[in-house]
Amino acid sequence: MSLPDREKTELSRLLRRVALAGLVGSLALVSACTVRPLYSSAPLSTGSSANAELASIAIKPVRTRYAQQVRNNLIFGFGRGAGEPASPLYSLTLSVGEAVESSALVQVGTDEDEPTAGSVTLTANYTLTDAKTGAVITVGKRSITSSFDRPRQEFASYRAQIDAENRAARELAEALQLSIAQDLVRHGKTAG
Repeated sequence: MSLPDREKTELSRLLRRVALAGLVGSLALVSACTVRPLYSSAPLSTGSSANAELASIAIKPVRTRYAQQVRNNLIFGFGRGAGEPASPLYSLTLSVGEAVESSALVQVGTDEDEPTAGSVTLTANYTLTDAKTGAVITVGKRSITSSFDRPRQEFASYRAQIDAENRAARELAEALQLSIAQDLVRHGKTAG
């Protein structure tokens, strides 16, 4: 048997000490991190949580069927199923536009091209204001596209387009909810 090499053991001790110092340093750095979940119940600097802030948003009425779908989904998402707030802190003005396009053209047994697929794009412009002061908190825009098949039957084609509008409205409401929650968190940090 031979004895361990003294230089190798001292080098390994030094490496262990450096690794330990690096670990302690990285733990200290991570402990200073201020990242937190967006929908957490921890209070913002304004004193309430992001969920409570979202639940206190009243959405102004809209005029079109697809805009009403977006509005209904937002009301459900903001209030977690509880409906609109009785005394809102914020007011949301929502404007939703629609673009329907034929996505694919194929040759059918005639000389005409017949569209067989389409897409619906819903674009929402929104303005979030303080209900008491009327001050604009944020302005934004989001878009969602949903595809659908266009069968030869007119009613089936119309129904497929309506279903695509409903899917796009649901996804657009989710995107708007996330965007507005981020805007409220940013506003809460600057307000405090």
